[in-house]
Amino acid sequence: MSRFLILFGFALMFIFIHLEGNLNKYINTRYSYLSVTAIVLFALLSLFEFARFYRLESEAERRKQEAAARDQSTDEGPSHDHADHDHAHHDHAHHDHAHHDHAHHDHAHHDHAHHDHAHHDHADHDHGHSHEDRPGWRRTLGYAILFVPILTGIFLPVQTLDSSFVKAKGFSFPQFEATADNPGEHQFLKPDTSVYYGAAGYEEVKNKDFAEYKDLQTIELTDENYLKAMEVIYNFPGNFMGRTISFNGFAYKGEQVDNNHYFVFRFGFIHCAADSGVFGMLVDFPKSTTLDDDQWVHVTGKLSWELYQPFKATIPVLRATEWETIPSPADPYVYRNY
Repeated sequence: MSRFLILFGFALMFIFIHLEGNLNKYINTRYSYLSVTAIVLFALLSLFEFARFYRLESEAERRKQEAAARDQSTDEGPSHDHADHDHAHHDHAHHDHAHHDHAHHDHAHHDHAHHDHAHHDHADHDHGHSHEDRPGWRRTLGYAILFVPILTGIFLPVQTLDSSFVKAKGFSFPQFEATADNPGEHQFLKPDTSVYYGAAGYEEVKNKDFAEYKDLQTIELTDENYLKAMEVIYNFPGNFMGRTISFNGFAYKGEQVDNNHYFVFRFGFIHCAADSGVFGMLVDFPKSTTLDDDQWVHVTGKLSWELYQPFKATIPVLRATEWETIPSPADPYVYRNY
């Protein structure tokens, strides 16, 4: 029954995620078909497991009834004929008497053997009993571990990522060796999909995306193209210097020494939460601009360069010419659409 509950629980958890509209907080919605497939598979497996459990329970009940019927038949069986028994006893009386001493010897020997055999059986029984509980505890612990994500996924609210996550995790300009085994841990500022391709494959994808934006004098980053366009700008910053760029995001103060620079970020999923990151760029606002962390803004400005001391690196900076505060969007995340 535990297997059925676990399989059915996972199916129910995915159904709740869909019904509550929270799937986009776990994976890129481009891959939503995977969660639908998971629901179908878990539902089918849970039905199969329930049928197997029902069959085993029915078989156990049948065996129990057969055992009870055999016991009842034994208790109510025909008794031996008393006269025949007496006659047989009389015929064998002399024979039994003749072998009385021998039987006494055999009986003693039999009792001794039986005692040794019983002692051996008891020892074996104790030895087996000392180990029989171990697999049960392991199984119970394994089932308990599997129930944890089900209960948390169904009953705990989904936390939307914000600047507190950035403060806790920190970020830096990407100067690292990314690997396909660990693509998501270092995703910050610049979306990086290079780890999902070979060198030649990524070069082709990068040039194809660049061709889409290279002739645009004004680039509007929307929910649909945010990660792609941002990756192009970071891959070819020199080609976009002086171009007009605009996008939405939430403000984050960071480690700047003045009051005019804020990062403007969007949390994005390339595939799922495992490779999610905080993507955006440093924005140089007009003098005396005051923004709170997590305040959503729409910014428009000219792309430039600037040495950012905390990174000890020169990075692209947007010199804001226009900006305004905006409400937080219904879906604060952006996704990589290829």
